[in-house]
Amino acid sequence: MKLEKIGRDIVVILLGTAIYAFGLVFVNIPNQLAEGGVTGITLIFRALFGINPALSTLLLNIPIIALGGRILGRRSFFYTIIGTLSLSAWLFVWQKVNFSIDLDHDLLIAALVAGLFGGVGSGIIYRVGGTTGGSDVIARILEQKIGVSVGRTLFILDIVILTASLTYIDLKRMMYTLIFSYVFAHIVDAILDGGYSARGVLVISNHSQAIAPQLMAEMERGVSFLNGEGAYSGGEKKIIYMVVSAREVSEVKRIVHEYDSTAFVSIINVHEVEGEGFTYLKPKKKLFGKKKAS
Repeated sequence: MKLEKIGRDIVVILLGTAIYAFGLVFVNIPNQLAEGGVTGITLIFRALFGINPALSTLLLNIPIIALGGRILGRRSFFYTIIGTLSLSAWLFVWQKVNFSIDLDHDLLIAALVAGLFGGVGSGIIYRVGGTTGGSDVIARILEQKIGVSVGRTLFILDIVILTASLTYIDLKRMMYTLIFSYVFAHIVDAILDGGYSARGVLVISNHSQAIAPQLMAEMERGVSFLNGEGAYSGGEKKIIYMVVSAREVSEVKRIVHEYDSTAFVSIINVHEVEGEGFTYLKPKKKLFGKKKAS
């Protein structure tokens, strides 16, 4: 099972690097949009010295990965090597393909499309615990050696590299690069958050024992009781907890308020759900009638 999971992760990393490299070759480079991190350095080398990004990606990452080998851990180290090699390979392959994306010289659309490809590619790589090396590894090294946080290091590196990118792009394109970076970051976050909009619901009521079976029957979701105590009354309470989609929240409120109009209902953003009884995917409904609660 472990080898099967590793195999699936490698396939995902290969797919993610293919998507990321595709956007870089067919959107970023033709429209002169910069990037942060080591990828941004490869674009600078390409513009100023004519060095192929496929080659510079490999040459820049080899010493970085070698330095960070002990820090990354065995699994992350292996996945980083796979990500770096596959990114370099895909950059080489895509540059050999006779293909172009006609965006009618619209830099805004180019920035949005580049952010889409880059965000989706990187997001699915990060989701399985992979990286493409570069600034992520540098940030981890500095965090361990001198105590600088990963986020701060990545931020500083991106500022330095994007500023250096002004050597080959103008200020106008730099502004569109910032739009690209914004879209990129939000898509990565959406993919890492699970790609769905889930809500956790906490219900505090004196009628929890009656409400819970009805929620299970009508919503077809798992429900758990949390033991609570009223700070003012000192009385014990059964607190209902369940996870639903964003569009189902209003239905949950309706069911709760049918039994207790004074019930306290708290809605919480949920980024990911795992474990028995909390499967996010809703069971398929029967053709006729609703599924009965067990």
